[in-house]
Amino acid sequence: MAIEATEHIGESQGIENHDHDMIRDLSLRLDALWRYDQYIANARGNRSLIAFWKKIKDQESNNIQNLKRHIAIIDLLEICIIKSF
Repeated sequence: MAIEATEHIGESQGIENHDHDMIRDLSLRLDALWRYDQYIANARGNRSLIAFWKKIKDQESNNIQNLKRHIAIIDLLEICIIKSF
């Protein structure tokens, strides 16, 4: 299934769509990371399930760190571009 880009219809656009996508995805991942602690607590006594949720949480933590680094790099590049004018 191909994913199509959403056409921008409105007149106002505070940030580029790709920047908004990264910020939204970061927010969703941060929410998920918080929920994994609850899932781990809910799995009390089930070692296999606890290990599963901890592994997922660790993977998500890595994804969050990578996304934050990418956002920071883009932010620095935009600052450099603005300062060069």
